[in-house]
Amino acid sequence: MAQTKSNIKERQRIDIKEPSMYNVIIHNDDVTTMDFVVMILMDIFFYSEVDATELMLQVHNSGKAIVGTYTYDIAHSKASMATGLARKNNFPLRLTVEAE
Repeated sequence: MAQTKSNIKERQRIDIKEPSMYNVIIHNDDVTTMDFVVMILMDIFFYSEVDATELMLQVHNSGKAIVGTYTYDIAHSKASMATGLARKNNFPLRLTVEAE
């Protein structure tokens, strides 16, 4: 028996899904200054001064707030940068990353 070549190409179905998103949460403490929190929100999370001040007050009054929602790598990178800057300035500022 001779084999015959077929002109039929197989298609593979590739399911592409959106990446999971993660919330970066900033927590209130009694040591970190409000000005420093505003600076972090402006420099790392790119808030305007007005929006950063409003968010800082929300953190101060409620204990914590979501400062951004990103993919896993970006969320951890931003939280790490903010924490590192806080430690460099002797502040105990805490940021956590949670799945959305």
